[in-house]
Amino acid sequence: MTQTPTKYRTHNCGELDTPNVGASVTLSGWVHRKRDHGGLLFIDLRDNFGLTQLVFDPEHKAAFALAERVRAESVIRIEGRTVARTPETRNENLATGQIEVIVTLMEVLSEAQELPLPVFGEPDYPEDIRLKYRFLDLRRETLHNNILLRSKIIASVRRRMTASGFNEFQTPILTASSPEGARDFLVPSRLHPGKFYALPQAPQQFKQLLMVAGFDRYFQIAPCFRDEDARADRSPGEFYQLDVEMSFVEQEDVFQAIEPVLRGLFEEFADGREVPAKPFPRIAYADSMRMYGSDKPDLRNPIKMEAVTQHFAGSGFKVFAGQIANDPKVEVWAIPAPTGGSRAFCDRMNAWAQGEGQPGLGYIFFRTENGALEGAGPIAKNIGVERTEAIRTQLGLGDGDAVFFVCGRPEKFASFAGQARVRAGRELGLTKEGAFEFCWITDFPMFEWNEEEKKIDFSHNPFSMPNFDHDRFLALDPADRETIESITAFQYDIVCNGIELSSGAIRNHKPEIMYKAFEIAGYGPETVEEKFGGMLNAFKYGAPPHGGIAPGIDRIVMLLAGVENLREVILFPMNQQAQDLMMGAPAEVMPKQLRELSIRLAPIEKKL
Repeated sequence: MTQTPTKYRTHNCGELDTPNVGASVTLSGWVHRKRDHGGLLFIDLRDNFGLTQLVFDPEHKAAFALAERVRAESVIRIEGRTVARTPETRNENLATGQIEVIVTLMEVLSEAQELPLPVFGEPDYPEDIRLKYRFLDLRRETLHNNILLRSKIIASVRRRMTASGFNEFQTPILTASSPEGARDFLVPSRLHPGKFYALPQAPQQFKQLLMVAGFDRYFQIAPCFRDEDARADRSPGEFYQLDVEMSFVEQEDVFQAIEPVLRGLFEEFADGREVPAKPFPRIAYADSMRMYGSDKPDLRNPIKMEAVTQHFAGSGFKVFAGQIANDPKVEVWAIPAPTGGSRAFCDRMNAWAQGEGQPGLGYIFFRTENGALEGAGPIAKNIGVERTEAIRTQLGLGDGDAVFFVCGRPEKFASFAGQARVRAGRELGLTKEGAFEFCWITDFPMFEWNEEEKKIDFSHNPFSMPNFDHDRFLALDPADRETIESITAFQYDIVCNGIELSSGAIRNHKPEIMYKAFEIAGYGPETVEEKFGGMLNAFKYGAPPHGGIAPGIDRIVMLLAGVENLREVILFPMNQQAQDLMMGAPAEVMPKQLRELSIRLAPIEKKL
């Protein structure tokens, strides 16, 4: 950016270079660092655009005296002359590293007090201090650059979506509460005492209504609000997503529209990291759970799990064989570990499993002894040479490789098996660094059994179209649990490097199927009409087949910035307790405000 001359600056702190040598300049910014070099004072002046080195000579007494006293992070304005640095003092890592400015006049625009946390050097600092003084934290180079990167990414998303024929619309922030999904943030109504608005968990119903209204292709960088606990990949309270909806589409049409946008975006900001040119793999949910133990697989890790139950049935390894004999739903899964064929590594994995609350992690490792490849370890000894070789052959393992085993009902151990796969891939250096690997996860279950409430629940988005013959669906007996739990939906996620970027679905646009879906989940027609009446009523007047998706902006930026916590890419995040330490939110309000809202606070129950 070229600075338009003003009273405060003729240039910014990132643009002066050799062609400016000899020019008189005015700069303004923050005192980033101050150094005394025996008679000369040096200040690195910082603004949004970069750093410029200032030189203060005692010859200019007033400016030199101010420079001696000024504290770090004070805001100053200087006038001076640009000179070339001597060859030995040039800084090739700095955009302005070929020059420096000899200061003739200095003005302190705002004096900084003693800092509660340092800006220069960016040492680790307690999170509560960083969040309370976020305006100072945001001056630090890494975080500052992350936020600038976020702005560029959002601008690129908007350009790409508009170029793809999508129109940007803004949907309401004050809406109605929904019985499904996470907990709502409620907003009391002054004009309608006893009633509440809700902040939208997502613009789900509104974007579907836009399709009914005939707008065909919609997007929005949408704020979403969910009253849920914080975690590393989700900020408490609010987050932003690229909300998308399309008319007259099937699942593959959505993939074809969104995939180029995401691929192009990641290519633009990859900064040397690999982005696959080929189409993103499509993996069914059930297959993903079996191969990776997760519906968010990190495909940079090449390890794929396989069922090896038949090799243990009736074997001498009674721990597994007994479970298989007593329960037809018990399976044994193998977690291959190429290059992991040492007892030391296998013992480390076993110890890790025990630290995770598991009884252990059985293993076989393969080595060549006396010219023959053989399996070693307690399991190999118990099941014998023939079964051990059959396992090795099935998994394609060789000399110096290992395999780990988990046994039980898959729904109970799949998550742990997936964690073991991730750990083995990381410890053995198998997980590719410097790359982004995407995949689509498809065919999610439509319903699931809620063991606590002893009822069928929606397992994902209640507005999704079942991937099931519509006439058979309408005729389903809600008590036919086996059939109901087998139904998948046109629901899909997009995953990158083990992080879920988005969920999406082809929508249920037929009222009779929507009524039936909610009936199966235990909701009567009156509930559907009360909670979703606006959308349901719209569907009775001609609704196109439609579908959409909503990639998380915060998670995209987190991946591209190369950080592991969302708070490193959000301007003003809350802490883990959903508190804004800088602004003091949430906070008590005046009694008058509560009276206006017809609200009386109940006594707070003390936690034991």
